[in-house]
Amino acid sequence: MNWQGEPMLARVVRTIGQRCDPVLVVAPESSSAYQGLFGTGGPEARWITDETPGTGPLGGLAAGLAAAAESGAEWAFVCATDMPLIEVGLVDELLRGVTTSAEAVIAQDNLRVHPMAGVYRTSAAGAIADLVAADERRMLAALDVLNTHWVTVSEGAWLTNVNAPEDLHRLRV
Repeated sequence: MNWQGEPMLARVVRTIGQRCDPVLVVAPESSSAYQGLFGTGGPEARWITDETPGTGPLGGLAAGLAAAAESGAEWAFVCATDMPLIEVGLVDELLRGVTTSAEAVIAQDNLRVHPMAGVYRTSAAGAIADLVAADERRMLAALDVLNTHWVTVSEGAWLTNVNAPEDLHRLRV
């Protein structure tokens, strides 16, 4: 879906690219996101396409963290691709929550926690891959096995997800 004249994923990549280098996008080659944006001259991202099929966001998290670790990163900012109001302030606030003991620093607002808006220590990739291998699919399961810290973000709108065209319409009104 488009937001303000560009695909939502392109906006997320462009915004996050202001703080994160490289920007990794986990999506199979068969996904419409990959087919619609890869090689189009849009914002620069490195595509990770070796996610285990059928493992959902948890499998994507494991693949992305493993790729970030291979790139030499100690920490990786992780977000969903359907967050059109995301800003770099979210990354900054989460990074301020990093401690020596934390393996994940996760955004929360007054409604819930957002495991797809957080910074994860890349060394957690193995523990998350183990969950996936055990047929776990719940993102919250990762937070149960990691030393997780929670950060209440200053701007809840950053965490807005668009899961259907109706959600996008409500944002535009």
